Amino acid sequence: MSQHANEHAIYVISVAAERAGMHPQTLRIYERRGLLQPARTQGGNRRYSELDIARLRRISELTAEGMNVEGIRRVMYLEAEVVRLRNEVDQLRLLAAQAIHAVQVRPSTPPSQANIVPLRQAVTVFGHVDSVLRRD
Repeated sequence: MSQHANEHAIYVISVAAERAGMHPQTLRIYERRGLLQPARTQGGNRRYSELDIARLRRISELTAEGMNVEGIRRVMYLEAEVVRLRNEVDQLRLLAAQAIHAVQVRPSTPPSQANIVPLRQAVTVFGHVDSVLRRD
């Protein structure tokens, strides 16, 4: 199933509960406690996606390990943060690889001069303005 298909909220609460191995009332409790936010139809009925069901299964695993609601909330936040940071690292690695490749393929610039930046310098002695700094 594609990622896009996983995001479609198509399951009513009874089907989602069955797929997650829970009672429908448990899904309502998790929603009230902020662990889950199902989509809503225009009529206000809950609809669950495959991602919601995967989240419910993860909540069930953490509950079975003896974790309370606040602990579950924290673990799930940190897991999401790890995924976000891994994606960011992957993007940065790609950008770094592209930058390295761009420097390596510059045929007109010798490698020894690739990182040299021209800089104008002057030495100034306190109280004395050198002639190169004077405006004539």
